[in-house]
Amino acid sequence: MTVKMGVKTGWRARSIWSELLAEFLGTFVLLAFGAGAVAVAVVGLPESGRTSVIFAGAGGWLLITWGWAMAVVMAVYVAGGVTGAHINPAVTFAFAVKGDFKWSKVLPYWAAQVAGAFAGAAAVYADYAPAIDMWNATHKVISRVDPGGMTTFSIFATFPASYYGQSMLGPLFDQILATFLLLLCILAIIDSTNVGVKSNLAPFMVGMAVAAIGMSFGTGAGYAINPARDFGPRLFCWLTGWGANAFPGPHGYWWVPIIGPLIGAPLGVMLYKFFIADTLAAKAGSAAAVEGIDVGATGAAGEEP
Repeated sequence: MTVKMGVKTGWRARSIWSELLAEFLGTFVLLAFGAGAVAVAVVGLPESGRTSVIFAGAGGWLLITWGWAMAVVMAVYVAGGVTGAHINPAVTFAFAVKGDFKWSKVLPYWAAQVAGAFAGAAAVYADYAPAIDMWNATHKVISRVDPGGMTTFSIFATFPASYYGQSMLGPLFDQILATFLLLLCILAIIDSTNVGVKSNLAPFMVGMAVAAIGMSFGTGAGYAINPARDFGPRLFCWLTGWGANAFPGPHGYWWVPIIGPLIGAPLGVMLYKFFIADTLAAKAGSAAAVEGIDVGATGAAGEEP
């Protein structure tokens, strides 16, 4: 029997394990490039001797926002052909709410995504550990558990802006709003009945949506907009010495980038359906009905009396 190259059979074609491997690797790539970009801004450039200032003006923030945008693009291209590249528990949950994804796969996808994020953070740490240690020594941060350890912790996971004070309602709203916008844009990008994205550029446009969110709503809570992207690296940091900076985080923040996205994502699905998808479906149905009338009228006109 001849088997064409690239044509998969067996478990790789049918088993959920193949999907979980794709989600794991896609989320790994997301964190490797995303957290890697933050590591460059926070410790890589200062401790390499290439620049002496973190976040000089807006330059560091732009590096981070574009780094995460490109990380999303690459991750979607890596895993998209197998699963569509959810790489985000909030996206998985939203698609299940929408009815486009089996509920039985939600928890396995979440586990694969968290594991991939954990592994991606570990890869970044393995590469930047000397820079992290040098930054701590230079700035007299004795322990990663100290308040000064939040700077290097921020390479991997998020924390709330100081202007929120001790209340977590502001960061929670921030995460709900940002993830709502993310799903709204994703649904518009992948909706073939809408304007549509050609030439296989949908992953790039999703990355642009993430860049827009980071530039517009990123400073409030670090725009995690992805429970796995925050929880996996946070767990890694807790295991490698950041202690309370990771769990429970400032003012018990750790749950915010989990719950917020899981609320915001379904909101994006519901409001996109109400404002856009239902209208597109109605317009398509109306156009089909008009076309049917025209075809019927043409046929009747051509009949013999």
